[in-house]
Amino acid sequence: MIETALGLNGGFTAPHRVATKIGADVIDAGGSAIEAMVAAAAAIAVVYPHMNGIGGDGFWIIHRKGRAPVAVSACGPAAGLATPAWYAERGYSSTLPTRGAPAALTVPGTIGGWEAALSLVDENRRRPLGELLAPAIALAKGGIAVTRNQSVTTAEKLDGLRDVPGFADIYLRAGVAPEPGSLLVQTALGQTLTAIAELGPDAYYRGDIARAHARFLEAEGSPLRFEDFQAYRAAIQKPLEITTSLGKLYNMGPPTQGMSSLAILGIFDRLGIADGESFEHVHGLVEATKQAFIIRNAELGDPAAMRLDAQDTLAPERLEKMAAAIDMQSALPWPYEAKRGDTIWMGAADRDGTVVSFIQSVFWEFGSGLTCPETGVTFQNRGAGFSLAPGPNQLAPGHRPFHTLNPALAVLGDGRVISYGTMGGEGQPQTQAAVFSRYAQFAKPLQEAITLPRWLLGKTWGDDTTSLKLEANFDETVRARLEAAGHHIETVPAFSSLMGHAGAIVRHDNGLIEAASDPRSDGFAYAV
Repeated sequence: MIETALGLNGGFTAPHRVATKIGADVIDAGGSAIEAMVAAAAAIAVVYPHMNGIGGDGFWIIHRKGRAPVAVSACGPAAGLATPAWYAERGYSSTLPTRGAPAALTVPGTIGGWEAALSLVDENRRRPLGELLAPAIALAKGGIAVTRNQSVTTAEKLDGLRDVPGFADIYLRAGVAPEPGSLLVQTALGQTLTAIAELGPDAYYRGDIARAHARFLEAEGSPLRFEDFQAYRAAIQKPLEITTSLGKLYNMGPPTQGMSSLAILGIFDRLGIADGESFEHVHGLVEATKQAFIIRNAELGDPAAMRLDAQDTLAPERLEKMAAAIDMQSALPWPYEAKRGDTIWMGAADRDGTVVSFIQSVFWEFGSGLTCPETGVTFQNRGAGFSLAPGPNQLAPGHRPFHTLNPALAVLGDGRVISYGTMGGEGQPQTQAAVFSRYAQFAKPLQEAITLPRWLLGKTWGDDTTSLKLEANFDETVRARLEAAGHHIETVPAFSSLMGHAGAIVRHDNGLIEAASDPRSDGFAYAV
């Protein structure tokens, strides 16, 4: 088994080894974890384009030593023209489009998030943006080797993407998916990153890049306009939090599903389960997931449209009521309507005690698929997360859709700070719960907590069934007890990407740093 990486000066973990190297290089040169994350975020947008990009959104949880954690919400709102009536006129009366120009209906927020996060770095020590983006620019212009993950994903999703404007010119080879190891050059994207490096993030939202995007989007049939880009700003916020027997746990507020990630762990903490990797451990987390998803599906949306404040959904009395509703011998009947999505998660820690949990996404693989030939930017389809029906998640101008993204961070009672997360849409809260409970509650080594066989309730990235999925190397005794309790079990291959690409960074109170990466990804964990 891969060992947890250990160090004293910093650590980084990402689902692609190149992103880990670039982030680690910044930390090794004396940069902050925040600066390292910006450099890696730009790089992974180039080397893992099926999972994320600068045409998508991003979220941060940042813990600085001696200060309360803060959140950076970099999710763009719906266009001013994006109304149910606008879509009905174009033939979308019941569901929103998922591919092509009409699916590109929210402002890409992630670059605004880079800017907001960097504002938290001491100005006297802050590295120039051009220095942080230089490796990504070189990769985009010089070319990368296509990963097997990108090749397989492109082939699997080709039917919905091949005819989307701009997609084939960059991501296909004579109309088919590129082979693993083939060369992918993204010259236009490199030029866009160069402009951002030289002119600042403002160029993306209020300069020539924004104007180019507005022209392209309008010509292809998107509701986004230049004014939508101009009005966008990322926000620094207070994260959601709960207190458990282990310490304080933090996650993103709406419109992300951070409330459900915290609810699962808050409910599970109240079940009093003593043995890790047991039937009680897995069953308890699966049933806690159901309780958390029920309230999430009923209440979550744009904060302006929600009936309840998200923090109120995590009140101790609510968590206790949901825990009491769990039958520890029998599974609650399922399924329900699940949420798709894919993304990348990365974590970083530096020698000064800053710990970062970061996530960046274009929603579905390659997002809308719509790719601007002038800038090389592929636009997200995050707007597909809206509903056209009345409710807290109904499409409206300026509103933000339901987000599967939710980077997690915890401060344990003994002083350890844990940054953890995963890609995987609906599976994100579940994988977070598996990793956190294994490490923090049942004392598994960090790498083992990520590597051990995982489970997934319901639909997620690349899958459409609502069963309880177990990896093939799952403990047979636990599997049999889960079936006996009424769970509908489906077996998936060991180390399946359906289970997400998880990672974690831990900073101990004495300065020790642990880092771990998921063998299900193309990633690598580094600590020094």
